[in-house]
Amino acid sequence: MSDSSTWWGRNWKLVVNVITLAALVILAYAIRHQLGQTLRDLHHINAWVLLLIIPIEFLNYHGQTRLYERLFATVGNKLEYWALYRVALELNMVNHVFPSGGVTGLSYFNLRVRRYNIRAGKATLVHAMKLILTFLSFEVLLLVGMFVLAAAGRASNLTIFIGTAVTTLLLVGTLIFTYIIGSKTRINHVLTALTRFLNRVIRIVRPRSPETINLEKAHGAFDELHDTYEQFRSRKQELQVPFLYALLMNITEVAAVYVVYVAFGHWVNVGAVILAYAIANFAGLVSVLPGGIGVYEALMVGIMSSAGVPAALTLPVTVMYRVVNTLVQIPLGYVLYHGALSEGDKQMVSNANTE
Repeated sequence: MSDSSTWWGRNWKLVVNVITLAALVILAYAIRHQLGQTLRDLHHINAWVLLLIIPIEFLNYHGQTRLYERLFATVGNKLEYWALYRVALELNMVNHVFPSGGVTGLSYFNLRVRRYNIRAGKATLVHAMKLILTFLSFEVLLLVGMFVLAAAGRASNLTIFIGTAVTTLLLVGTLIFTYIIGSKTRINHVLTALTRFLNRVIRIVRPRSPETINLEKAHGAFDELHDTYEQFRSRKQELQVPFLYALLMNITEVAAVYVVYVAFGHWVNVGAVILAYAIANFAGLVSVLPGGIGVYEALMVGIMSSAGVPAALTLPVTVMYRVVNTLVQIPLGYVLYHGALSEGDKQMVSNANTE
C-alpha cells in the first residue's frame, strides 16, 4: 500500500471535517451581507409567527423519515425511525453545503445506510424512489398553485408557461427514469456508458487510475438496482402511503416559506409561493455555490414578481427564510454528521474503500 493511501487511512476523518468546516465557513461568508440585512429587519416582523418554521421543519423531517422507513420496508428492510431521522438531517446538511445536484448526498446516503447491511444498489433506488415520489407529489401542489393563481387573476402568460414547463419536465424525467430502470438491458447500457464517461473524466485528473469505477462491480450494482425496482413495481399498492409522506414534505417546505411572508404581515397568494419555490429549488440543484446562493434569491424574486408580489417584499422575506431555515437545520445536521464519523462509522467507510 502506498504512503498516500496509508496517510489517508489514518487521517481521512480529519480531512472530511476540515473540508466540511471550510464549506460551512464559505457558506456563512457568502451570506454575510444578507445576514446583516436580516438582523436589521428583525423589528419589522412577528417573531412568534417566524418561530413556526421550527415545528414545520421538524414535521418535514418526520415526513422524510417515514418515507424512507416505508420504502425500505417495501423492499424487506426494517430500519429504526430515529436512525433514519438522523440520516435525513445529516443528508440535508451535506446537500446544502456541498452543491453537486444531489450526487454528494446520494453517495453519503449509500455510505450511511451500509452500516444497516443495505447494499448500494438498493440504497440508490430507495433514494431515487424518494425523489420520484417527491417530484410526483409536487406536481399535485403545482397544479393546485396554478389553479389558485388563475382563480385570483394572477396567472400571467409567463407564469402559466413556467408552471407548465416545470410540470412537464418533472413528468418526462420520471417517465424516462422508470423506462430505463425497467429493463436490465436498458439500465446496463445507459449506466455502463455513464460509468465509462466518468472513468474517462477521472482519468484526466488521475491518469494512473484507468478504471476508477470498476465496471464489473458496477454491473452487479446495476442488476441490483433493477431487482429492487421490480420489488417496488410488484408492491406498488404499498407506495400510496409513502406518496402521502412525500406530499407532506412538500407542503411543509412551502409552508415554511409562507409563514415568513405572514411574519412580515403579508398574506400573499400561495400559488405564487408554490411556483417560485419549485423554480428556485430546481435551479439551485445546478448552482456551484452552497445552497444555490444568489440563484435561489433571484429566481424567487423574479417568479413572485411575475405573479404580482413586489420584489421589495419578496427579497427580504426570502433572505429571512434562508437565514432562519439554515440556522434551524444546518448546525444540528452538522453535529449529527460529525457524530457519524465515529469509530463505528470509520470502520464502515474503511470497509467500503476496500471492497
